[in-house]
Order: sequence, then structure tokens, then C-alpha cells
Amino acid sequence: MIEMKVSALSMDPFTNMPILLLKDDTGQHALPIWVGLIEASAIVTELEQIHLARPMTHDLIRDILGKVGAHVDRVEVTDVHEDTFFAQIHLRTECAGKTKRFSVDARPSDAIALALRTGAPILVAKKVIERARCIDLAKLGPFAWVAEQEDGPCPTVAGAGCHLTAEGLHPLQLEDLADDEFPKWKM
Repeated sequence: MIEMKVSALSMDPFTNMPILLLKDDTGQHALPIWVGLIEASAIVTELEQIHLARPMTHDLIRDILGKVGAHVDRVEVTDVHEDTFFAQIHLRTECAGKTKRFSVDARPSDAIALALRTGAPILVAKKVIERARCIDLAKLGPFAWVAEQEDGPCPTVAGAGCHLTAEGLHPLQLEDLADDEFPKWKM
């Protein structure tokens, strides 16, 4: 597992869906995850420290966990199958000097929204990073576009891209993106 943080959240111009970008502290690993609009709103609200008059669902979950004495130890993005990511929320309770640990299946967007609210670390399995490390434009079909330029970066669905050379398209690693190439919290 590799610890990652929310690096950016932006809109995919082709699908109009939010994309959450996780990066590790070294910048060697990055992971794009498409999320729903409601979950993106919950994530941005916490990142921007916007306080609403009434609690959002993730705030409610945090508050309920606190009232019953449960703590979020960590969240883990554990797997990806057919473009669907899987996550686990690891919880801990303490009662009468005994510690009980358990995990709950969750969508990564919900797990991350909760982690941000509780200060829990976000961990990603190495196999998930490896599977999503580089976007292959040939597999993206109609959602990918390549700018008409030679030997330069070309944006794609994930804000990553390719290099267009005489030999053809070569995938660009997500880790190669500068922070300003994937705008933060742009919704």
C-alpha cells in the first residue's frame, strides 16, 4: 500500500464527470478516479473547508462514528475491475479496554470524503496504481482527443496524455503531470 493525498479534482471535458487525482508525497505515483457529482461536491466542500448549515452525508457518518466511539484508522483503495474501483474503510472501536477492528466495503469517493473529514490516511494498493498508471489512448476510443501538435503533450480524458511522435502515440505517465496541468478543485 502507498499513502496518497488528494492532489486535484477537476471536470473531465468529455464526459462531464469529476476526476479525482490522488498522488503520493514523492510525486512518483498518481491515480485518477472518476467520481460522482455529489461525492465530488462532498470532497471539495471538505478540501475548501466550507461549513454548511446542515451536515452532508459524510459529515453525518463522521458524527455517528464519533458518537458510538468508532474511529476511522485508514481507507484503502484495494482493487479495480473493468474501470470500477473498490475501497475499504478500516474502523476501530474501543470498549472496556478491548479494541475491535473491522472494515466496511465502500466506493473510493465515499471513503476518501470520509478520510478527509476524519484525518485518516488514504492508502492505495500498488496493483491499483500499476493498472491505472498510464492511460492507453487506443483503448479510450471516442473519449480521447489528441491535439494537432508534434512531439508534445496532448491532453486526454484524464488530463494525462500522450506524446505524438513520428512513431505514433506514446502514453504519458500521470506522474509526469505538473500540478498546474490538472487544476485543483475546478468544478
